[in-house]
Amino acid sequence: MALIEMVMPKMGESIIEGTILAWLKKEGQTIEQDEAVLEVATDKVDTEVPATHSGVLKQILAQSGAVVQVGTPIAIIATEADAEAIINPSATPTTETEQEEPVEEVEQHIQIIESKINSLSSRPSFQLLDTPVAGRFYSPLVLTIAREEGISMSELERIPGSGGDNRVTKKDILQYIQSKNPGFTSPDLTPANVDIPEVASVKATFGEIIEPQSENTNTTSLADETLSLIEQVKSIPKEVPTPVIPTPEVSTLTMQETVKQPEAEVKTETQTITPEPEKTIPQPEKASEEKTSVVQTPEVKQPVTEVKQPVTQTIEPVQPSIKVTEPVQPVSTPAVSYSGRADIIEMDRMRKMIAQRMVDSKRISPHVTSFVEADVTNMVYWRNRVKQEFKSREGDTITFTPVFIEAIAKAIKDYPMINASVEGDKIIVKKDINIGMAVALPSGNLIVPVIKNADQLNLVGLTKKVNDLARRARENKLTVDDLADGTFTMSNVGSFGNVMGTPIIMQPQVAIMAFGAIQKKPAVIETPFGDTLGIRHLMFLSHSYDHRVVDGSLGGMFVRRVADYLEAFDVNRKIFS
Repeated sequence: MALIEMVMPKMGESIIEGTILAWLKKEGQTIEQDEAVLEVATDKVDTEVPATHSGVLKQILAQSGAVVQVGTPIAIIATEADAEAIINPSATPTTETEQEEPVEEVEQHIQIIESKINSLSSRPSFQLLDTPVAGRFYSPLVLTIAREEGISMSELERIPGSGGDNRVTKKDILQYIQSKNPGFTSPDLTPANVDIPEVASVKATFGEIIEPQSENTNTTSLADETLSLIEQVKSIPKEVPTPVIPTPEVSTLTMQETVKQPEAEVKTETQTITPEPEKTIPQPEKASEEKTSVVQTPEVKQPVTEVKQPVTQTIEPVQPSIKVTEPVQPVSTPAVSYSGRADIIEMDRMRKMIAQRMVDSKRISPHVTSFVEADVTNMVYWRNRVKQEFKSREGDTITFTPVFIEAIAKAIKDYPMINASVEGDKIIVKKDINIGMAVALPSGNLIVPVIKNADQLNLVGLTKKVNDLARRARENKLTVDDLADGTFTMSNVGSFGNVMGTPIIMQPQVAIMAFGAIQKKPAVIETPFGDTLGIRHLMFLSHSYDHRVVDGSLGGMFVRRVADYLEAFDVNRKIFS
């Protein structure tokens, strides 16, 4: 039976943590793969998290209400699945009970090593264990490396681990891969081979840690290194003295030497310490011809600062590493002050998250907003003409939002730098055009589902996608994938009667566009016979962008291009071809 860690999944490009709302299963219950196990809340959506494997929920590592980073283990699943199948892209690390190997006597190890020197000289420098070590945790990184390099689970279990609880670290598996020669395979190793953990046990018996020597196949053979290691083991000194390095005296010399405090309890006392007379010793040869006087500081029993005259020093007891001078007073939350009648409403979890995201966006991105007024008379006439046909055929309503998204997708192809994000000092220009649309929820909160590859959908496809996402958003049925991977965002503020707005960028994107209310206004119409006045349908487009990446010229040209596509809408366009 394998034990598999279930980790907090990544539920969006910018999501780094999630809050566990509730566990739908209890410890000891049987679960099926893809069965909902818990509910998780993020700043974008509340969603159910399915089980990654079938088995038994052995242990819950993060309780309800805990805020957990993405990739952190939240539960352990006991499964009968073959451990070999765990090494795949969607798997999580496995774990079992650790088995300890007995430690042999030092003399016996030395004899074994000496008897195998000749055979080791022809073996790779990295040896597998004689017997597999079942039941170790393997991190996702180690499993990924093993999968990419074609290392089987049985081979992985024979790699000696240097991490805690004998875990195989990234360094261990990379060293093993590096040591494999073109003609070398793990079945060639026999149980008689001497492995690295045995050598490590020799060193551990003496209580010393000997760092591994860097491999140099050009100058040192494996047999020589092994002999050298044996000599090191035999001649390990119990204590290595630390040499005293003299320091040159410059004008008035103050030399401070720190020595270990006695293990016995140190009492506070005052004593006078007179240093011994100075000793002048020869200075090593230097480039200059000057002779420098050097003072050798005598060994003392307590830490002192040596000066020319006797000093009086107060020796204090050793203090803890964290010194608290005064008791820390609890910080009291100031009472909310108000005058008159008022209701104090605690923010719900989603409102708190939205508030934090908005503050972060204004802090991260220097916002600039450009405005354009567009004549969308043709678009309005077209929609009024086809809406009944669309309703009777599709059973749904066609709004202006799909037309806005279509125009944005076309403009992004003309100005691809708008479809970007920022990571440090790097600009990542996205190839996919995924348009997020802000949807107001009945609770008063806001959510932004994403239309993936919007440039590849026609108006009918966009309309169906817009209506489906908006409906499921209001019914709280959106999935994690519905909110992920957005590259640009639009907001239809005109649906609330607003003529314009200054929207806040959805991080880590670099731009967002708001569409105002469509209003009938008198306007000047240019004709071949001169200008004339007419009643037109006009609307404002508000484009906010991140000035770190998008300058005013690019931001202004982009919103103007969107307006051009809307103004040039073909009033005779057929909704169904």
